[in-house]
This record gives sequence, C-alpha cells and structure tokens, in this order.
Amino acid sequence: MKPRILLIFLFLSNISIAQEKKEVTAPQPIAQVFESKQSVTIDGKTINLNAKAGTMELRDENNKPIALFGFTAYFKENPEKNRPIIFSYNGGPGSSSYWLHMGIMGPKRIVVDDPNYNQAAPYEVVNNEFSILDVADVVMMDPVGTGLSVPIGEATGKDFWGVDQDIRSVSLFIMQFLKAHNRLNSPKYILGESYGTFRNAGVMSYLLNKGYALNGVINVSSVFDLRTLFFAPNEDISYIAYLPTMAATSWYHNKVSNKGSDLPAFVQQVREFTENEYAPALFKGNRITDNEKAAVAEKLQNFTGISSEIWKRANLKINAGEYFQELLRSTGETVGRLDSRYKGINIDPMSMDAFTDPQSDAISPAYTMAFLDYFHGSLGVSKDLLYATSAYSKEGFKWDWKHQGNSFWGADAAVTTLPDMADALSKDPNVKVLMMNGYYDLATVFYAVEHSVSHLDLPKSATDRIIMTYYEAGHMMYTDLPSAKLFREDLKKFIEDTLRK
Repeated sequence: MKPRILLIFLFLSNISIAQEKKEVTAPQPIAQVFESKQSVTIDGKTINLNAKAGTMELRDENNKPIALFGFTAYFKENPEKNRPIIFSYNGGPGSSSYWLHMGIMGPKRIVVDDPNYNQAAPYEVVNNEFSILDVADVVMMDPVGTGLSVPIGEATGKDFWGVDQDIRSVSLFIMQFLKAHNRLNSPKYILGESYGTFRNAGVMSYLLNKGYALNGVINVSSVFDLRTLFFAPNEDISYIAYLPTMAATSWYHNKVSNKGSDLPAFVQQVREFTENEYAPALFKGNRITDNEKAAVAEKLQNFTGISSEIWKRANLKINAGEYFQELLRSTGETVGRLDSRYKGINIDPMSMDAFTDPQSDAISPAYTMAFLDYFHGSLGVSKDLLYATSAYSKEGFKWDWKHQGNSFWGADAAVTTLPDMADALSKDPNVKVLMMNGYYDLATVFYAVEHSVSHLDLPKSATDRIIMTYYEAGHMMYTDLPSAKLFREDLKKFIEDTLRK
C-alpha cells in the first residue's frame, strides 16, 4: 500500500473508531429526585409532607433499564401504620398529570374563575382544602413522553405509546415504586382521569395477575369503550350515549322549556326517553315512518332546545361537534367540550363543527404557568429539566390502539378495556371501583359509563362493587368548588369503605 493511501486509510479508520467509541461511551441520562418540605391544611388540621419530584429508573421484566419515569410523590411525615397510597394520572393519551395535580390531588390548587375565562398572570396558587392527603399518600405519575419521563437504553417511544405498552409501563412503575419505597404492604389505589380510566381497567387487571391486588380503583370522567365517543358511520351508540349530556347542557343554558329546578330529576327523564323511545327509533334506521320521526324530533326539541326541524333534517342524529355549534348559534357562541357550562366566541356561525373548546381555552394558561412555577419553585426541580405537559409534539408520537383481547377473526372489532375490568372484578371479590361523572362533560359522557357498566358480563355481586357519583360540572369537575368539595367527600368515603374489614 502506498504511503499516501495508507495515511488516508489510517485517518478514516481513526474517525470510525472515534465515532464508535463516542457512541459506546455517550452518557445516559440518570434518575434525579428533588426533595422538599410541603404542607396542606384540611378541615383545620395541618399535615406535614415530604415531597419528592423527579424520575425513577424503570426496568423491564429482564431488569434492563427502559425509561426514566417522572413522578411527584407526597408522603406524610410520621405516618400512621398501613397508610394508603394512591397512584394518580391524567389521560390523553399523551397528557401529563399536572391537571389532577394542581386541580384536586396535590397540597396546592390553582384558583380559576370557573366557568369563565381567566385573566393573564399572576395566577393564584392556594392551599388545597379538597386534597385527600389527610387520608392517603399521593403519587402523581407522568407516563413516558410526558413530564420528565423519557425512554433510555435500547427503548424508544413506540415501546410506551400504545394501549398495551402503556398499561405495561405504568404497571411496572407502580410495582417498582412500591418496592423502592417499602410500600408493598400498603393499601393501594389507582386514580385516573379521562384516558386514564381506560388505562385503569387494564392496569387493575395487569397488577392483579402479577399478585398486586388493589383496594380500590377511582375513575374520573371515564371511558372504557371507544365506540361510545366516535360517532362512527352506521353506528348509533354514540348518539344514544351523548343525548343525556346534551340535554343537561341545554338545561344549564336555559334552552329547555319547563326545566324545573332539579337537574338529576331532569336527567332521569332523558334517560327514560333515550332507552324507551330514542334508541328504538334510531335502531329502525330508514324504516322509521314520518309520523314516528316527527314525534321523536318533537321530544328531542323539548329536551335540547334545538328545533325539531333540525333534528328531522339530521335524521334524529346530531353529533357532539354539531351540538357545540348549534345550541348557542343565534348568539354567536359555542359551548365547551370538556365542560359545557363554558361558552366562547363562535368564529364561524355558519360552520357545522366547533373550532375550539372554550373550557380548555379558559383554564389552560393558568394551569400551565402556575404549575411550572410551582414545580421549579416550591418543589425545587432543576430548571435545566424540561417538563412536557403533553407528548403530542414528541418526535414519532403516534398511539397504537391495538389491545390484546379486542381482535376477533383477525380483525379489531372494538377498542375497549371493559374485558380487563371484568377480569379483575371476577378474580378479586373485594376490589371496589368508584366512577366519578360530570353532568356537563361532553368529552366522556356519563351515560356511556352507565352503558358500559350495565353491559359488563358479571353477576350483580360484582357490579354492586361499582359506585357511581355525579357532579354538576364537567370533565374536570373539581374546577367547580362545590363539586371539588363533594369530590373529596366521595373519595374519602370510598377509601374508608374499602378499608373496612
């Protein structure tokens, strides 16, 4: 080999070796935890807390590191023996837990002008008198891609971004956290909101099958069968599931004649109409007679305030987006999806679908800024770390909706975790489930939850362990202070009841 060629060869080889060496020795991010002292005053009593915020190294079934899993945990100082512990998260999928954290579960809450739009900063963070921290320790969890949670080692986002992948990683965190903090023998609860309830059904089954029996499962603004949300072609179930919440919303905005003063009584009338007249009418499809359609449309007008002519033109089926636009179209306003008490400007009154969600617009800046200030301030988390409020902007984020047990004859018939819930309820005769529903939640509607529970293939002895509660608010019912107070009371009673032998 000529000297010049040899020199070039050696130079290129050295570059290659240096690159390989760099790849091998590139440092992996490491788990970090930031500790602080916090307190909360509930019913006149102050509870002192040890707070830990940061990440825990998560390992797979072969003990290989796969993620740094973000969390914020609040532990009572000098706790009583066998103090309960609650693992809590939001949904999305792809949302961090800061909504629940600063809305109802943590020692502080963000003050919002419910149900109105909030002014810009400064935002007020106050003692959370509605927290459950007097009864149980709380661990706020941020699934991978949210909060501080990131894949490490050979793992990538797709190993966590899917129904089954998410159930697995969340369950692994709970199991490993309990061991790391000597809480394996503590009473255990999981609390999820929105998609977090869909996750809950899978996690309760996964944990039980690993030997981790839960004392209770709390579902806030639930969905377990996605068919109830999608308004799919040739599918009636979403229209049936949504009608009672649409009617409740019309009742709130004074679009219902002879509304009376009692919302639950009005909702019960709508339930009966839905089951006995509306659902059978939709089932007939184009076989319904003109007289039958007119009679049903007239009653739909009475319950929703939307004219019978519009209902007839829509073949008795108005989807959620159309309803948001139609209810207050005459005043140039649209109603909220997450909380239909909220209303905002309708930027295109001719449109048949809503462009924005007034409730989300009204509270998101307050929650985001106030939480980040609290997270990096009071909790002392390094400002060098980026807290992702959601995973939606993460490279490659795409949710895998396949779920084990949902496939029939090689096709996905539905996306549901109801079989997971049924599995856990059938195997554990002691576990109880709390369903917390907002009457004005047009994102995950309460009648869909009732439908799901009533279609569980379980005996009454099992379904009797499912407790339903209702609030005159929306998806995040705790933004309404009377509902936040009732939320705490219902949750406290549920925990106390599950601990009774």
